[in-house]
Amino acid sequence: MPRQLRSADVVVVGLGAAGGVSVQPLAEAGLDVVGLEAGTWLDRRDFAPDEIRNNYRDWPMLVKKTFNERMTSRATEEQSANRIGGHPMMNAVGGTTLHYWAQSWRLNPWDFRVVSETRRRYGAGRLPAGSTVEDWPFGYEELEPYYDRVEREIGVSGQAGNVRGDIDRRGNRFEGPRQRAYPMRPLRWTAYLERMADAARSLGWHAFPGPAAINSEAYQGRPGCGYHGFCSSGGCPLDAKNSPHLTTIPRALETGNLRVVPRAHVTTIEVDSSGRTTGVNYVTGNEEFFQPARVVLIAGYTYENVRLLLLSKSRAYPEGLANNHGQVGRHYLSHHQGAGVGALLPYDTGAWYGLPAQGVAVDDFADDNFDHSGLDFIGGGNLWAMSDRRPISAASMGTYGRGRNWGSAWKRFIRENVDRTHSFYIQKTTLPYEDNYLDLDPQYTDELGLPVIRITAQYKDNERAIAAYMQDRAEEWYRELGALEITRGGLGNTMGASTHAYGGTRMGDDPETNVVDRWGFAHEAPNLGVLGASVMGTSGARNPTLTVQALAWRTAQHLVDAWRDIAE
Repeated sequence: MPRQLRSADVVVVGLGAAGGVSVQPLAEAGLDVVGLEAGTWLDRRDFAPDEIRNNYRDWPMLVKKTFNERMTSRATEEQSANRIGGHPMMNAVGGTTLHYWAQSWRLNPWDFRVVSETRRRYGAGRLPAGSTVEDWPFGYEELEPYYDRVEREIGVSGQAGNVRGDIDRRGNRFEGPRQRAYPMRPLRWTAYLERMADAARSLGWHAFPGPAAINSEAYQGRPGCGYHGFCSSGGCPLDAKNSPHLTTIPRALETGNLRVVPRAHVTTIEVDSSGRTTGVNYVTGNEEFFQPARVVLIAGYTYENVRLLLLSKSRAYPEGLANNHGQVGRHYLSHHQGAGVGALLPYDTGAWYGLPAQGVAVDDFADDNFDHSGLDFIGGGNLWAMSDRRPISAASMGTYGRGRNWGSAWKRFIRENVDRTHSFYIQKTTLPYEDNYLDLDPQYTDELGLPVIRITAQYKDNERAIAAYMQDRAEEWYRELGALEITRGGLGNTMGASTHAYGGTRMGDDPETNVVDRWGFAHEAPNLGVLGASVMGTSGARNPTLTVQALAWRTAQHLVDAWRDIAE
């Protein structure tokens, strides 16, 4: 039998991007909060600027728990699912924000109203067949105050483009209105990024610096970025990357109302006879514990949120917690980040080191920022040109058809052209579909014998059409820069696992098609809250982290405001 611990007001499962933010408003309101984290505390001494360790060996802290919990993947139900090769889910206080790229974007207002806006502008027939996409239960304007709060609490650098309707051409003219500018100026551009921005403008596009949860200057007692170039898969040795382990979690601890329990691997959530949650079971080493709580907030990665609910079966929920309507695991999607484009240029780019959040963006072809009337898709993509090159990755490039990819000819090409190549990172709209979903794998288990998540998903015609269109735009940009050779990646098929995974516990007003309500609390278990990208029904064309954090703050604040209704 698990050892029963002292009860808490709230137990938060996972202290990453979402859970790590939620604890601040909860603790500051005086609630007794326990944060359970599968990993440990890490600090700058753990974050070596080492390309082999970070980018190729996944640094030991990264795989300790999740290696055996790797999900399986297949494109369709007719196929067999196989373990994925790896995944950068992070076990540590702060979670994946320790090693993520730190691009910190808001969603576009269109992303909250995909169905209604598509019908209004193009007619209902333009919605892709088989898609289960719904409008969010609220619009951008309702989330905007929480975006603003998190940008200040975490620390985000950037150039605003729309402050209360005032358009600033230096920023993103397509963004939704914001209350005020970013708390820090944007990260600096290199000479090559300036050149790329000029080329975009010569095409009539609107280039701007993207937002980053990285200090561009001293902020909250921590230094600005050193641009050392090893944080794309590693932590920051300067504490300039703004993870919750440096910001919101310490503030919550200062109140005396948060207890952080590291190395706590949560296995199931318990409920009473009426279906209300009563707490969670977790394992630390060889010991089992039960943490009682009046409210349970799960805040893991999309795959782990879904897995925990499906594993938590009971008499009240025979198919998994909050799954009596069969919606847990449905409406899954992951960002279509493939279909890249690379170029060989006639000049050096000087794009050594730097970081993936240091770049120039073009949003002219994202979301519904352009007319889709003559196109065969809805949505679009964000073009992102960054400064991020290290020795091993540079030596791994191909020869753009100008020689063999091995031997003396390859070595000569690398020596002569190693600084004359560049590649685009393109993020594209992805929609949910009826036959894309998550469930428990019937064959593969973790080290505790618990089933892992199985992904059944593939990209559809709408997503592949976006990919081809965005490749054309990237090629157009490179031609303007004078590219000698251009390569294009495939359009993609199997969706697989992603660092940008959404859905599975979707948010909406209708319990027949959604797991949680507009505040993030389960329709079927009212004292169960879900934090993370698993509640999001659309992806937009940009990174999910800031939206995840804004939603987490909003859910936590609602819990504080409606405590008696939810907890009693």
